[in-house]
Amino acid sequence: MPLQTFRYAACGGFNVVLGFVIFSFLYQFVLKQQIVDLGFYVFESYSLALLISSGTVFFIGFMLNKYVVFVASNLKGRIQLFRYFLSFISNLTINYVLLKILVKYLHLHPVMAQVFVTCFVVTLSYFTQQYFTFKVKEEVG
Repeated sequence: MPLQTFRYAACGGFNVVLGFVIFSFLYQFVLKQQIVDLGFYVFESYSLALLISSGTVFFIGFMLNKYVVFVASNLKGRIQLFRYFLSFISNLTINYVLLKILVKYLHLHPVMAQVFVTCFVVTLSYFTQQYFTFKVKEEVG
């Protein structure tokens, strides 16, 4: 296994577990599996837990990817952060839609559905990070 893939698996695994723990804790104990009315929008508890946990692990994931996994990338940090944000929003949207489908239409428990969706999104995310966010820019010369 290439070192970069191992580092991605280790850092990504940590970030996934952290996000999953935050998601589960919020869903089970803070939001208590209840619908949450914020006045401007009504959230299913699993949707709000997903948004909060994702926002929490965003910065940790970026730092781990930038300084541990994709250290060979020579793109400027602000470019990497912008691209990471685009990737993050795309993955969050995919996560949200698949989570809704699995819970509302296939009637899976939200925590189990999140496990399945996470496996898919992590795989997609690896290729996005490697070939878009943290790619090595070819030097012209």
